[in-house]
Amino acid sequence: MNLEKLFDMQRALDSYIEKNNGLENEDLFDKKVLALLVEVGELANETRCFKFWSKKPSSPRETVLEEFVDGIHFILSLGIESGFTSEIEFTGEPKRNVTEQFNDVFRAISSFQKSRSESDYRTLFRSFMGLANLLGFAATRIEEAYRVKNEVNYERQQNGY
Repeated sequence: MNLEKLFDMQRALDSYIEKNNGLENEDLFDKKVLALLVEVGELANETRCFKFWSKKPSSPRETVLEEFVDGIHFILSLGIESGFTSEIEFTGEPKRNVTEQFNDVFRAISSFQKSRSESDYRTLFRSFMGLANLLGFAATRIEEAYRVKNEVNYERQQNGY
């Protein structure tokens, strides 16, 4: 995955949003953390991995991918805000199943919010990419979906979203 390109795209989008909304001098870290938590929850909801009481299947693959990419936007944005934009190795095995991996991602978000350390940021990113692995999303597909959603986010800003 070309993270340098994604960080550049996210940096430009963040700058546009902040300027467009008069937020250039605001600390948005906690709001971005909350946004990431909400997006990860929305992603879990679309996978339905935790809904043991329901027989309804997961949302369509493209819907799940779009929610996944929403999470990538906020992870990148948090990295930029924290000054952590170097390449990240996505090594390591994900958890045994998607539910366990989601729980791991939520723990990683909480740890990063408390510490704001680069180590915890990298752990968060790797854990989130573990979801990509378990959900069957290749890096090239994630990058393309990110690019498309990035364009949508600009359009939304231009239309007063």
